[in-house]
Amino acid sequence: MRRFPVKIIFIASVSLFSIVQAPFICSGQDWGVSPIRLDFTTKVTSGILTVSNGTPDKINYQIKAFEWAQDGEGKDKYTETADIIFFPKMMVVEPGDKKIIRAGMKVPRADREKSYRLFIEEIPKPQKAEGAHITFTIRFGVPIFFKPVKEEFKGVIEKISMDKGILTVPIKNTGNSHFVIQTITVKGIGADKETVFSRDLPGWYLLNGVTRQYTTEIPKELCGKIVKLEIDAKTDQFTVKDSLDVQRAMCLQ
Repeated sequence: MRRFPVKIIFIASVSLFSIVQAPFICSGQDWGVSPIRLDFTTKVTSGILTVSNGTPDKINYQIKAFEWAQDGEGKDKYTETADIIFFPKMMVVEPGDKKIIRAGMKVPRADREKSYRLFIEEIPKPQKAEGAHITFTIRFGVPIFFKPVKEEFKGVIEKISMDKGILTVPIKNTGNSHFVIQTITVKGIGADKETVFSRDLPGWYLLNGVTRQYTTEIPKELCGKIVKLEIDAKTDQFTVKDSLDVQRAMCLQ
């Protein structure tokens, strides 16, 4: 059997779930970005990001801007855009040093929020051909939100359904700005009004006009004991609640 040298490049795409303007630090590589998001308005149309290198080696970065959208399932989609002016597009940060990235908008403000991400990606170092090499690189996408003239934070839980023990909870952003779904709590209530089942589902950003389906499986041994499912979705702006009366047929496989 012939052996061939193997080179593996692992790209870790990091999306930090946070609404706090705190620095992003990658402990494995020890480089960071601060702040972790930018909010632009009519008065604030530009900002600065600081990239720091705490490693013993210099790091090469490339920077690209993407428009951020979400599809019918709430999954993130990115399209390279020229809406954002930023500089530099590539840079080298020496060990223990910091560099800044300047970014600004070049499109007019609208009635609905515009969402983008500025991706800062580590360029992997060249590796020798002999032997096996595993290269870890980090890509961090800084959210950039261009606020509408007047923000409206609204959302609804659309028609809840359950089939074969699988609960589906559609949540729609009916406002003109994004919000962050922090947790979705599902409680199964029994005939005596006791809590038979409880589960927290993790959330994510939900951009304006987007509906995302959240699903979870109700254990078979518990599903038949539940007469009502109560849904409590907590966002960073508001809380929405709804419920579903459970029929036995919804639990049958």
